[in-house]
Parts: sequence; C-alpha cells; structure tokens
Amino acid sequence: MNAPISADEWARHRREAMQAFPPGVDASDLEGVLLGYQKELVESVSLHSLTATDKSRRVGATWGVGAAAVLISGAQKSAGGMDTLYLGYNLDMAREFIDTCAMWAKAFGQACSAVDEWLFKELGEKGEDRAIQAFRITFASGFEIVALSSRPRSLRGRQGFVILDEFAFHDDAEELLKAAMALLIWGGRVLVISTHNGVDNPFNELLNEIRSGRRPGNIVRVTFDDAIEQGLYQRICLVNGQPWSPEAEAQWRANIRASYGAGAAEELDCIPAQGSGVYLTTALIEACMTPEAPVLRLTCPDGFELRSDEERHSYVADWLAEHVDPWLDLLKSNLQHAYGWDFGRSGDLSVFWPLEIMPDLVRRTPFIIELRNVPFRQQEQLLFHVVDRLPRLISGKHDARGNGQFLAEYAQQKYGADRIEAVMLSQGWYLANTPKLKASLEERTFTLPRHADVRGDFRLLKMVRGIPKVPDDASTQGSDGGQRHGDTAIAAILANAAAEADTMEYGYTPASALQDGRRDDRSRRQGEAMLGRRNGGLW
Repeated sequence: MNAPISADEWARHRREAMQAFPPGVDASDLEGVLLGYQKELVESVSLHSLTATDKSRRVGATWGVGAAAVLISGAQKSAGGMDTLYLGYNLDMAREFIDTCAMWAKAFGQACSAVDEWLFKELGEKGEDRAIQAFRITFASGFEIVALSSRPRSLRGRQGFVILDEFAFHDDAEELLKAAMALLIWGGRVLVISTHNGVDNPFNELLNEIRSGRRPGNIVRVTFDDAIEQGLYQRICLVNGQPWSPEAEAQWRANIRASYGAGAAEELDCIPAQGSGVYLTTALIEACMTPEAPVLRLTCPDGFELRSDEERHSYVADWLAEHVDPWLDLLKSNLQHAYGWDFGRSGDLSVFWPLEIMPDLVRRTPFIIELRNVPFRQQEQLLFHVVDRLPRLISGKHDARGNGQFLAEYAQQKYGADRIEAVMLSQGWYLANTPKLKASLEERTFTLPRHADVRGDFRLLKMVRGIPKVPDDASTQGSDGGQRHGDTAIAAILANAAAEADTMEYGYTPASALQDGRRDDRSRRQGEAMLGRRNGGLW
C-alpha cells in the first residue's frame, strides 16, 4: 500500500512551484502560488484517502487540484506516486483539467509528455466495444494523468488517485462512487469535489456520512465568502490586470450574489436546496416509516410458470398461509380498508399495498406484498385471496397499463367496477394524485414500511416537466439484487387514491360458502358488522 507523500516532499515541490508560477507574484510567499483553501485541499489529498469538498461556483478549486494531481503522478512510487484518474461529466471539463495539469507540470519542472488525445476503449451496456475520447499526460515517473469517461466502468481494473469533479451532476453518481471506493483497497485516493445539487443528492449524503463519522474521510468546505476572504477577487484582478480595492471587491461580490438570486444559497454558500428534482426528502420519507409494517416477498423460480396448475396453485397457497394470513388475521373488522396494485411480471415488481383507515383518518399500512417473476394466474390467485379477506373494502385501484389491464378487469368483475378502478397511469393522473400522497406524508397520516428498498423507491419520485412521478428511465437495484422502478411508490399513490375514493360500501355472503358450510369466522364477523350498519348499501 502506498504511503502518503511526506511533508518534506510536499515542501520541496512547493518551493519549486514558487520559483515558476505565477509571474509577478512574490515567490517567498506561499499564498502567492495557492490560495488558502487551495492549499488546504492539496494537503488533504496528501493526508487522507478520501477527501470531499463542497464548494462555491468558480472559486478555482479544480485549479488547485491540478497541482495535487501533478505532484502525485509526477512522483516516484516510493514517494507515493500513482496514476491520476479524472472524471468530469463532459468532454470540455476533461480537456480543461488536462490543460491545467500541463501548466502545473511546467511550473513544477516535471518531465512529462505533451497532452495526448486518444481513444479509450470500454464495453457498452450490451457488451460491445466503444471508443471514448480521452486525454492524458505521461510523466517520467511512469505514471500518468488521464481524463476518463464519466461512467462507473471506466474505473474497473484501474488503480490510482481518482478525482470525481462536479460529482453531484454526474448521471450515475452512486455507482460512480462505489467504483471509486474500490481503489482505496490497494492504496489509492479519492477526491470528490462538487457544488451542491439538492439535499437528497448522493453528494450531500456523502458529506453527511463523513461529518457523522459513518464514513472515514476529510471535508474541505469553500463558500464564496471564504474564497473572497482568502484572496479570490485579488487573484482575479491579478490575472485580468485590474487594480484591486476594497470598494471594487464589495461591489463585485454584491453583483455576483444578485446574479444568482434565489439560488445563491446553494450555488455560493454550500447550502443544498430541497430541490434537484427530488419530490420527497429522505427526512420526510423516514419520518413516516414504521417497523410494524413488514415487506412480504414472493419470488418464483425461473420456469415456474410452466409447472402444472395444481403445483403452482399449491405453492402460492402455502406461501400465503405461512406469510400473509397471520397479518390478515390482525386486521380489524370494524375498520375500512383500501388497496393499490402496481403491476409487473418479468422485469419490474408487482406490489400490493393495503391500507387500514383508522378512526383518526390515519391510513395505516399493515404490510405490503412484493411479487417478482410470479405468473399471471398466481397473481390473480394472490389478489383474490387477500382482497377477499380485507374487512370493509371500500376501494382498490389497479395499474392497468399493458398486461396489468387483465388483472384490473378480473378485479372489477369480482368486486364491482364501482369499487375497483383500472387506472391508466398518465401525467394528468400523477399530477392529480401524487401531491395528495405527499400531503398525507407531510401531515403524518400515511405510514410506510421501514425498509431501505421502499425508501429508495420513494426517492425516485421527481418533478419531470412539472409532473411529480417516477421517471420512465429511472431504476435502482434492490437489496435482493433485482431491478426496481419505484414500484412501491406507485402502489402507494394508487392506494392513497383508493382510500380517498367516494364509493358505496356493501357486503354479501357467497352462496357457495353457505352451501358447503365453509363460512369462516372472519366472514361471519365482517358480515355482521356490515349488516348492523344498514347504511344504504347494496344487499
């Protein structure tokens, strides 16, 4: 494992830099080469395996990082040298960083090649070879600085010092961070640098983990006012050949802040906004969670749909008896119930979300059921088994897109179209119903299962062109390794809409149950409760 560069080694490199850069600056003053926060950032990279910096816009943090990259990749392995792997979110950022590093290499007198533009080969999503434009500088030490594609797999099989620039704006930030962390195993280093992009962004979560001690690392925070206090405007005047004065600096600061308007807190003061498109904050979601509502999961093996009807029916019946019936038995027969069903078959999940409407109008989730790779007939079997046992059912709403339409139709035939709605999920429907779920969560009148996958699904809800919904291309990987597409969040929106439905409540006793004498105690109590009300229902 590579040891950090010693303090003496860093001091030597700094002395060399002061002799060459920038022109017109007193080389005896370290601050003439790096501003205070740039110096702090370079030193943090030397001393810590993981450094994260939340910064204001355009304060030159990446310029200082270029110095660190040259010092690390220009050093011999015995002095902590290694490759530098830079990942910005576009090609212009990559080129700018490489040019900055070339400038620093000249200032430090490091022997290196000219900037080399090349094609980096990587595997595409379908396994095909793809040529990605990249840039690099090679040093006499044998190490290089490479600006790579902003893809997690770009880091696979590599080792060195990773720089994730403007991390909060990468398309797949969470997976990118995972790939970067793997390089720490063999002595690499990781620098995550970014302006904020919302409180629920993976970048802000990383900062919170470091600050809380849950993840080892160091944070360098640079606000706009911090940068000004440490000489940012003076450096801008020096570069542009303008005279500096306190009055000019104050006016410049006021103009910049005015130009950002309401976004100044996030863009300049390192205060993450509630936005970034995220519709529900993590704090709100977790505040509504309860450990009393389990997530019941049925996953069928491959080829299960080809087994005999009897075997499939028996398998699911046994699972229902063991895992679901004990929770159904706990439902109170005097309370109204509703449910939502988000349909999936081979890719996404099917999710059944029941609600128990309490006397204080809180919509309590007693449990939810997730189905993965469950055949159509068995989804029908499970639906009828559970809904038959929901006391005082007032409404159910089904996702009726695609193959889900068949199950919605069967439910309407069995329980009545006045109680069951086949919902064609559309932008208009989301706009009308997702804000109602958010209001219920904010009022703490809707409970959620305390489960990481449920939280992840709800965090996928975003504002898409003004519509609060799960984006069509959004997906996550669940704790079971399967793909998720915000399935529980969609089921919850459907369930909440069902709980608000204005439907007529009615009850009945199937003739078949009377004939064979198999009317159970639950049906008896449910029927008596309904008959006792005689509230104008259909009999």
